Amino acid sequence: MKEENKPVSEDICACCRRKDTPREAEEQRKLNNRINRIIGQLNGIQTMIEDNRYCGDILIQIGAVESALQSLGYVILEEHMQTCVADGVRQGDTQILSEAVELMKKLK
Repeated sequence: MKEENKPVSEDICACCRRKDTPREAEEQRKLNNRINRIIGQLNGIQTMIEDNRYCGDILIQIGAVESALQSLGYVILEEHMQTCVADGVRQGDTQILSEAVELMKKLK
C-alpha cells in the first residue's frame, strides 16, 4: 500500500528507475557496441568450452571479458557521476553521494 507522504520515486524498484538526463544517441551507440563485443567474447568462450579447448586459453578469455566489463562499468560510473549525481547534488539530494560510494564499492 502506498503511504501518503512517501515520494512516488520510492515506490519504483531500483531496477525500474530511469535517468533524468537522457544519454546522447552517440553515447548510447558506443555503450551498445561495447556490450555487443562483450557478448561476442562470451559466445567465443562458450564455443571454446564446447570445442574442449585448453583451460588456460579459456581462462585468458574470461580475464578479457572481466576486463571489458570492468571498463564498461567505469564508463557508466563516470556518466553517473557527471549526470545523475551532479544533478542530485544540485537539487539538494546529498544521499546520492552515499549511493555513488556504494556503487564504486560494487565495481571493486
